[in-house]
Amino acid sequence: MFQDDGSSSVTSSPLKAFPMMSVSPGFGSPYPWLRELKSEERGLYLIHLLLACANHVATGSLENANITLDQISQLASPDGDTMQRIASYFNEALAERILKNWPGIYKALHSTRISLVSEEILVRKLFYESFPFLKVAFVITNQAIIEAMEGEKMVHIIDLNAAEPAQWRALLQDLSARPEGPPHLRITGVHQKKEVLEQMAHILTEEAEKLDIPFQFNQIVSKLEDIDIEKLRVKTGEALAISSVLQLHTLLANDDELLRKKSLVTPKNANGLNLQRSLQMNQGTLGELLEKDLVNGYSPSHDSASSSPLSLNASLRMDSFLNALWGLSPKVMVVMEQDSNHNGSTLMERLSESLYFYAALFDCLESTLPRTSLERLKVEKMLFGEEIKNIISCEGSERKRRHEKLEKWIQRLDLAGFGSVPLSYYSVLQARRLLQSYSCDGYRIKEENGCVMVYWQDRALFSVSAWRCRR
Repeated sequence: MFQDDGSSSVTSSPLKAFPMMSVSPGFGSPYPWLRELKSEERGLYLIHLLLACANHVATGSLENANITLDQISQLASPDGDTMQRIASYFNEALAERILKNWPGIYKALHSTRISLVSEEILVRKLFYESFPFLKVAFVITNQAIIEAMEGEKMVHIIDLNAAEPAQWRALLQDLSARPEGPPHLRITGVHQKKEVLEQMAHILTEEAEKLDIPFQFNQIVSKLEDIDIEKLRVKTGEALAISSVLQLHTLLANDDELLRKKSLVTPKNANGLNLQRSLQMNQGTLGELLEKDLVNGYSPSHDSASSSPLSLNASLRMDSFLNALWGLSPKVMVVMEQDSNHNGSTLMERLSESLYFYAALFDCLESTLPRTSLERLKVEKMLFGEEIKNIISCEGSERKRRHEKLEKWIQRLDLAGFGSVPLSYYSVLQARRLLQSYSCDGYRIKEENGCVMVYWQDRALFSVSAWRCRR
């Protein structure tokens, strides 16, 4: 996909041919030679510029950062090829990080920004329809619930991110076909937007009436970190299931803020990263370009545990929340999380890691939707772009996108008293069939440690795992 202008593959160290004075303070605009770069050369150089710019930002060299941001702007484009698109959003995130040093300017530029709930609902719907990731999680979650709730007459499901009614509509249909008849079903939906919960309540109540299933939907308008466990109202005699889709990582922000208040420690060498890990992705993907740029002295950190600002034992808010969920005695809890370490303590770590992760997601869209697609642009800007901005430009409690690897979630849940529930053969089979129904053949599933990992090419992107209380 990077040969759109007929360019041949780049040599093993292509950046040696580029004028390195382009990242020095003395080089001026408009950099006409940049526009003459072939597609793959441009992609490699954009990676190089992004990493150089992040280094300038991390070390406080704002003049150099400004020059590099200008150069990236000459090459990047939100409607160009994959690397041009992703570079646009990382460029914006780095610029926003700089602007945060001048709160007056930053607030003034964002003073008229409007967040429309209708747009948020739309972009989530587009993500659901454009990718198989949520569908895989929903299929596995529903099957795990059906298996855990066999024979139960009163079932209560707590959805910690109640934003997509399609999952529970499918479950209602499955429960209506139970040989012993459907149970009395109660769903408690948690979301910070009341309009989202009201829409879900309407759709599910209508579906339950159609299927003649006793049903109740409870709405809890709250951010996850502010939720009052008592309001979940788990009743005696109910069999409980919990679903958490891409939510738990946000709780790590609260713990980081506590730690920052106690001690602000800045590494002496923010960009001295080990360069030994390389990403294995099929030829022709953006990941291949990222791998080629390893020769220039950057890569994601090797040990995600060492790069996270908090040890597992220090995650006070997370531990408290997981312990509270354990206290509700769920028969099953299914957790979906992004499988990447975006919670490193330094900007350079997070930029390197997130470049790899979002490179794969942008590649997915490149293989699914045309470059002129408005739906694609909305997903990239309103979803991925906002996530990138949060990872790169924010710190403390404001940085919510703290994605971590499956190994860490296994440790956390184990410490909280949960035991792993191996996913059944049938649930994994359903997920595989779902992926096979996609015209794009880059998606695949692997079973690891009793969990399911969803891949794009050779890059793990999301994990789905099931848990129960260990007494």
